[in-house]
Amino acid sequence: MSVHTHAARPKPDQVLLDIADYVIDHEIESDLAYETARHCLIDTLGCGLEALEYPACTKLLGPIVPGTIVPNGAKVPGTPFQLDPVQAAFNLGAMIRWLDFNDTWLAAEWGHPSDNLGGILAVGDWLARQAIAAGRQPPVMRDVLTAMIKAHEIQGVLALENSFNKVGLDHVVLVKVASTAVVARMLGLSRDEIVNAISLAWVDGQSLRTYRHTPNTGSRKSWAAGDATSRAVRLALIAKTGEMGYPSALTAKTWGFYDVSFKGQPFKFQRPYGSYVMENVLFKISYPAEFHSQTAVEAAMTLHHQLVTMGVSADAIARITIRTHEACIRIIDKKGPLDNPADRDHCIQYMVAVPLLFGRLTAADYENEVAKDPRIDTLRAKIDCIEDLRFTKDYHDPEKRSIANALTVELADGRKLPEVVVEYPIGHRRRRSDGIALLEAKFRKNLARRFPEKQRRAILDVSLDRARLADMPVHEYVDLYVT
Repeated sequence: MSVHTHAARPKPDQVLLDIADYVIDHEIESDLAYETARHCLIDTLGCGLEALEYPACTKLLGPIVPGTIVPNGAKVPGTPFQLDPVQAAFNLGAMIRWLDFNDTWLAAEWGHPSDNLGGILAVGDWLARQAIAAGRQPPVMRDVLTAMIKAHEIQGVLALENSFNKVGLDHVVLVKVASTAVVARMLGLSRDEIVNAISLAWVDGQSLRTYRHTPNTGSRKSWAAGDATSRAVRLALIAKTGEMGYPSALTAKTWGFYDVSFKGQPFKFQRPYGSYVMENVLFKISYPAEFHSQTAVEAAMTLHHQLVTMGVSADAIARITIRTHEACIRIIDKKGPLDNPADRDHCIQYMVAVPLLFGRLTAADYENEVAKDPRIDTLRAKIDCIEDLRFTKDYHDPEKRSIANALTVELADGRKLPEVVVEYPIGHRRRRSDGIALLEAKFRKNLARRFPEKQRRAILDVSLDRARLADMPVHEYVDLYVT
């Protein structure tokens, strides 16, 4: 018996409409969201500047065809490159994510919402330069901050109740979707065109998490978000031509995202889109480490100082137990060889061993020169993780969103040090007042890596003045970072 499929084109999925309506109509009225977005902007750009010290990152940067310069194109901060907005988004996105030091959002899915800045700033800069060339008013940095808040919200709200990692998909699918939506709005697309663009993002091929997990962990995880946000710019530009979309991209029987990639389950939503995610985003301030380990690193630093005070070396440690949450065990609990920096910065044992041994954890500590020290692997082998169900529960609690780790050190002579518990890292909203001064210090340090004092002062004068920053044309702000 033949089965006939009705060919009438359906109405767009509600998820697509809700995202489009949010980017078009929702007014951001939260002062906290804008202030946090400003801090997110400077922290994210600072992370990108630090990444420029690593040849593994810089080898990927620049135009696709060497020597290409795009008139009125987007400039890449910290570099001499002026590129088309798609390639500029990849460049900045790769820089931002390279060292695993930008902001984080943790829920059923995790990710780094500031990854979207690659597409947002590249498009904002390109639009500003085109506007000036045509004698029009350029977009200003408040437009960038607004787009950041909305991209954070789309990515973060989708992540609250929907685990893409459990079906093997990488979280950068949410970067692609969020960037597509806000960039389409920046480009002036109509409501129907924005819906089309978002549908293109969902039907696009999505990245597998293969490159984030043993035994395949590798450096693609450092440029995957750059790839996603640049792809978003490309899809938004395609939709701008009037190219058709796919209204039931999610719900189509057999062929839609839900059936193909999400085990037939529709998305669940905990809250409507607003400004919640930016207001509650987690900053990585002290350590370039996968966020589920941030509190473990803080605890390890405390224990290092205790051992130094006691006159005991890390060689005297017999065993370390980490009480932690389920997500930490699933992602970064690793035994055995670690083959590259990308493998090491996703291993909680490595990220605890280094500060216990040396009293520090920097991006350079993941490189081969440090990793070849045999004491690190010796200590790693003594570290075991166990799940604490309360920690897991509090991790998912929307009123807490803790990222707790607790370390207990046992010495070879039988002594056991008191357990050190850290539930909220320095970049958590509950510790925001402690963290902002450190975040600004991190930004100053990253500026100093790339720019002379006069240029640093010009950047700081604007970046630390919210009103002045908001009113500055995007291209003028980006020009402050040109080398």
